[in-house]
Amino acid sequence: MGHEQDTKKGSPVSGGVTRRDFLRLGAAGATAGLAGWRTSAWAAGSDAPEKKEVKIGFIPLTDCASVVIASELGFDKKYGIKITPSKEASWAAVRDKLVNGELDAAHVLYGLIYGVHMGIGGPKKDMAILMTLNNNGQAITLSSKLKEKGVTDGASLKKLVDKEKREYTFAQTFPTGTHAMWLYYWLGANGINPFTDVKNIVVPPPQMVANMRVGNMDGFCVGEPWNARAIFDKIGFTGITTQDIWKDHPEKTLGTRLEFVQKNPNTARAMTAAILEASKYIDTMANRPKVSQIIAQKAYVNTEESVIEGRMKGEYDNGNGKKWKDQNYMKFYNDGKVTFPYLSDGMWFMSQHKRWGLLKEDVDYLFIAKQVNQIELYKQAAAMAKVPVPKDPMRSARLFDGVTWDGKDTKAYAAGFKVRV
Repeated sequence: MGHEQDTKKGSPVSGGVTRRDFLRLGAAGATAGLAGWRTSAWAAGSDAPEKKEVKIGFIPLTDCASVVIASELGFDKKYGIKITPSKEASWAAVRDKLVNGELDAAHVLYGLIYGVHMGIGGPKKDMAILMTLNNNGQAITLSSKLKEKGVTDGASLKKLVDKEKREYTFAQTFPTGTHAMWLYYWLGANGINPFTDVKNIVVPPPQMVANMRVGNMDGFCVGEPWNARAIFDKIGFTGITTQDIWKDHPEKTLGTRLEFVQKNPNTARAMTAAILEASKYIDTMANRPKVSQIIAQKAYVNTEESVIEGRMKGEYDNGNGKKWKDQNYMKFYNDGKVTFPYLSDGMWFMSQHKRWGLLKEDVDYLFIAKQVNQIELYKQAAAMAKVPVPKDPMRSARLFDGVTWDGKDTKAYAAGFKVRV
């Protein structure tokens, strides 16, 4: 893949720290890209975890599974640590507890980590992504009231919004998060501006179904099992799955503060390796019923096992007469293709932050991705867990609107959409 060009200077961004970057991101952020030197110290010294017990936050969603399974089935013990999963009420709570150190790490939205790192959507703090936790497995749910009006997909929603003027409300889970970006991308691709044509609100994942039940929203984007739950409760239907927007898209990450990685590199590596082991376990389809049973418990997702298991196995019912076996179901491992923290994945979320005005100016997208995504540490953890590592830290994809993302020119990509802020 070609280097992204620094648009002001016309030269490739190599990850070096320019004066502009240093001033913009702060000294701590600018030194993040130099964290690789620590690996030689690790190789020469002790690999014992500096911190033996780690508290990892999670939100009640199916894709918290790898954190929970690493703890429940003892993969953490193999690497000399104890993982304590901590159930949190909202993504804002996860953000705040990560930033202030109440949590060591978290099952967390990809875009949330980047938002905090860049100081958008909350306090600014140098952050780190250790691995990707899953691909696919989210959805946009539309209300039964929309179905009664003839809405079945994005095109019919656009017709209704143009024809029947009222305030349409759509919910996502966090301003810079993944669900906001999938919702906005889908609306935008169908000619609906998510900021001027409709209203969008933030609702924590476990509260989505209750809010739709009482008529607070026309649609929402969230992770499973809450889309399946809306169908189970007969209050909504699946307008589109996120894997139909972008096959094998990045979703949740194992996120932490950069400071935590710098102070506890061995612990961060052990934590990553343990969750990699859990990811392998979950992606063995025969294990998914057991995984569903474990995460359905009150301490975790707190819903019926059957509501979780169906979509975990790729068995989809959209609640509007269509049933299918989806090969692009939620994946946690996929021979290491899921878990690798691709630089281009982080850059895509920043491109959408810029598109929707959350990021006011273009930044050195590749430079920031190299700061946040801890690729060298991931490679070491992958070696410990015997996980293959992709050769290229960039990847490309063609999304459902026919537009290709490859990370080569993020500025042009972000500015190239017809519907944007």
